[in-house]
Amino acid sequence: MEILIINGPNLNLLGTREPEIYGATTLDQIISLTESEFKGQDISLNWFQSNIEGEIVNKIQEATGQKTDAIVINPAAYSHTSVAILDALKMFSGIKIEVHLSNTNLREEFRKIKITAQGSDAVLEGLGKFAYIMGVRAAIARKEL
Repeated sequence: MEILIINGPNLNLLGTREPEIYGATTLDQIISLTESEFKGQDISLNWFQSNIEGEIVNKIQEATGQKTDAIVINPAAYSHTSVAILDALKMFSGIKIEVHLSNTNLREEFRKIKITAQGSDAVLEGLGKFAYIMGVRAAIARKEL
């Protein structure tokens, strides 16, 4: 199974940016943790991070024309604002799982609106560094439905 994992703006600063909200684990550590969880399984995890909305849209469009089975996406702040990412997700015919490290429903009012979630099959949040593992598991489960 081919899974593209997309990380949005400021996630490259995990571990130092607001650790009381996002935890002290870096993105590289999350990648290692997630990769080790699925090591030896017939699962390919392809990681991508960008602070630029258009690059994220381009990556989703590229996945549409490839053999990507699923996208696990943490659009970060773009989840509340990006119709462009929503539209790209809607064009992708594979499985789409949105993840968030924090529980956005317990934060500021504007974070409770998740535009991109409308293009996802499921949304997982509040699981911290384990959000990606659970997102990949959710994608695998959706494929087996």
